[in-house]
Amino acid sequence: MEFRPCIDIHNGKIKQIIGGSLRDEKNQAAENFVSDQDGAFFAEFYKKDGLKGGHIILLNPAGSEYYEADRRQAALALSAYPGGLMLGGGVNAENAKGFLDQGASHVIVTSYVFKDGRLNEKNLERMVKAVGKKRLALDLSCRAREGAYYIVTDRWQKFTDLRLDIRTLEELSGCCDEFLIHAADVEGKRGGVEKPLLRMLGEFRGIPVTYAGGVGSFADLEEVKRLGQNRVNVTVGSALDLFGGNMSYRQVLRMVRQEKDKSERE
Repeated sequence: MEFRPCIDIHNGKIKQIIGGSLRDEKNQAAENFVSDQDGAFFAEFYKKDGLKGGHIILLNPAGSEYYEADRRQAALALSAYPGGLMLGGGVNAENAKGFLDQGASHVIVTSYVFKDGRLNEKNLERMVKAVGKKRLALDLSCRAREGAYYIVTDRWQKFTDLRLDIRTLEELSGCCDEFLIHAADVEGKRGGVEKPLLRMLGEFRGIPVTYAGGVGSFADLEEVKRLGQNRVNVTVGSALDLFGGNMSYRQVLRMVRQEKDKSERE
């Protein structure tokens, strides 16, 4: 298990939000935290601690009046930490290389590939051709429905018909380098993790997976480790003191690194 940092950008600001509250209409979101600092501040912070594989997410849609402000914040972060962070939000085959040229290690894609409620294989092929498998991460963020988890798109607002399970992970792993999975129903609520989802992710033996959503205590962090069989990477957002929460960033980092060191020794 590794700690993967985050920089979420909404309406041109670095924020932590309640994921399920995000709406394209009027660029709305219930906020847990809004920073006065810019993207470069957080990127430099993560760079200093040697953290890689974190993600920048542009939370406004490409047509929003705020999307360019989001991109400017992302550019500051990428310039401050070239090669250290992935970027997602409005990424497609036409603009992906531009984000890589700005310094993103990978581009993260959801809505372009999972389009109109289903997997668009042609768009997935275009993405792989545009950036290569090794620089592509797929966002398989999901919500629960009828006893299962389904991939959701468009800032977690629209359900697809694609169930998130081991078979889906195995089929898609041949096309990308990593998976990023927000448990959108609990994202930003700090009330506990999605245990059935983590249990399933812990059974996957393929490419790296990063889980985000619901971590609000060190007990939750232990659950991620246990259910994810120490293989699932974790993002902690709203609960960190870095974003106004009650979990010490330094203590989280120390705990995860100790567990990683222990696992490697074994």
